[in-house]
Amino acid sequence: MSDIAITKSTKNVVFLVIVAALGYFVDIYDLLIFSIVRVQSLHDIGVTDAEMRTKGEFIINMQMFGLLLGGILWGVIGDKYGRIKVLFGSILLYSLANFANGFATTYTFYAIVRFIAGIGLAGELGAGITLVSETMSKEKRGYGTALVAVIGLFGAAAAATVAKFGWQNAYFIGGGLGVLLLLLRVGTFESGMFKHAEQSGVSKGNFWMLFTDRKRFIKYLCCILIGMPLWFVVGILITQSPEIGKELGSAEPLSAGTGIMYTYIGLSIGDMLAGLFAQLTRSRKLTMLVFQIMSVISVVYYLNQHGITRSQFIGTCLFIGVFIGYWATFCTIASEQFGTNIRATVTTTVPNFVRGALIPITLGYEFFVHYFKQQGYTNSIIISAYVMMGLVTIIALIALSQLKESFGKDLNYIEYDQDPDALQAAGS
Repeated sequence: MSDIAITKSTKNVVFLVIVAALGYFVDIYDLLIFSIVRVQSLHDIGVTDAEMRTKGEFIINMQMFGLLLGGILWGVIGDKYGRIKVLFGSILLYSLANFANGFATTYTFYAIVRFIAGIGLAGELGAGITLVSETMSKEKRGYGTALVAVIGLFGAAAAATVAKFGWQNAYFIGGGLGVLLLLLRVGTFESGMFKHAEQSGVSKGNFWMLFTDRKRFIKYLCCILIGMPLWFVVGILITQSPEIGKELGSAEPLSAGTGIMYTYIGLSIGDMLAGLFAQLTRSRKLTMLVFQIMSVISVVYYLNQHGITRSQFIGTCLFIGVFIGYWATFCTIASEQFGTNIRATVTTTVPNFVRGALIPITLGYEFFVHYFKQQGYTNSIIISAYVMMGLVTIIALIALSQLKESFGKDLNYIEYDQDPDALQAAGS
């Protein structure tokens, strides 16, 4: 291969990583904008303070349910028809939904539009990570996925900044960013591994393949479970920081928007550190283990800050963010565990099922809050946060122990409807 061809190939890969990173930037912006404008927007459409926490939980759960369904939809499309089609279709849907959200005047309309936005948002990260993983070399793809996450997570900071100009404007700008990104993606190219799998004639994008083989299903389930602590921290502990701050005796109300912005700045730093740590140790499993243990320590620190001030809250959010900054590593692990013909399905559904897991996590959290209130505890929210963080972390660590190390794994292979080894054993 000539030097000119190598240079052109390198430029194409760099362009692809940048486009995927910008896509994740817009994805995070739109994913978190409701958490940031929750109080302001719900007040404006008539939701009372007494209903603010529970109705806010319902709307974010509608968005997460959309992510669950969208994860399956876009994952199957990505494996059957190509990763590029997902990048175009998903961003168009959630951009239109965000424009519509700016016109919300009723609680019901708000919830329905966030559900539709959730479906659209589900396709962005999985398709981007899949493309980067399949395009870069097996030794360096960790750098690529980490870069996607680092740039993308600054979408949270952008959302918190834009939200200061009004919640309707924040939704309109989110929709506009999506349209601009859609135009930028005209120059992207399809994965070579996908083209190879397309010519092989094997079943592609078959979601049910993940359930027809016991080992494959357990592996898939474990990929989902290892990511639950991160989303519990963001979806409950940071999003509900106004309520948690009140129970901690904060002299001034804590801002969820501020918390999310600084948590995601920390996440960007953490994702970069996690990517470098994985490259240096040549182990994604060890990286996950270290960061999950440190995330528990950071949450305990947060929940013990009685009389927390705004400046302490900002520093704590940065601290927490760094140690829950294993999102890119987690998504890369999922991508590396499965063959090309169902890789997009896995890489798209896994992070969205983790986000969707916020629904049962919220139900469990509310159960404990209600239970400890009945027992007469005045700090039921804090106690429930400890219990849920402990539960999701224990589950995640058990799941992590069941996965094989995937660093440097060759991804150019396909999955069969049944395990070939099992078929051979049955025939002998």
